[in-house]
Amino acid sequence: MTGPTPQVRLRPLTTADLDRVLELEPQLFGAGAWSRGTYAEELAAAGRTYVAAVAEVAGAELLVGYAGVAAGEEAQVMTVGVAGGYRRRGIGTRLVDALVHAAAADGARSLLLEVRASDVGAQALYARAGFVPIGRRRNYYLAEREDAVVMRKVLRPGPGPAGSELGED
Repeated sequence: MTGPTPQVRLRPLTTADLDRVLELEPQLFGAGAWSRGTYAEELAAAGRTYVAAVAEVAGAELLVGYAGVAAGEEAQVMTVGVAGGYRRRGIGTRLVDALVHAAAADGARSLLLEVRASDVGAQALYARAGFVPIGRRRNYYLAEREDAVVMRKVLRPGPGPAGSELGED
């Protein structure tokens, strides 16, 4: 994208957004891209919050990012993606902040995520949001045979799950 940064707002992600999400998925996640069916199930599932980042481009609304979280005592970040050309404009930060807020509002004690070991940009984004690395999952991304770094953000102190089940090194 060239020119000034468009104004971006957040709103709930809906099934009407799935054509655009499925256009972005392979660009953002390669062989690990989710299917329409996976997104339809996620959007319909109880305890899920999905957020869309939309910009006004040439008089029309364009989805430029999206993110989701699954509720629980230890909530799970399901996905965060920002379209190429819109990165490094604070959109990812706003999406992650929205997930943290949703998880906290649902009563989560902590928020857990996996991120590609090679994706240092995403790891830095999560670290700025208060996530810390707690382990590694070998070959988590099967298609690419890539490890995942497991990161956690504590939302409120209290008992949490032991780290041993994470397959940490």
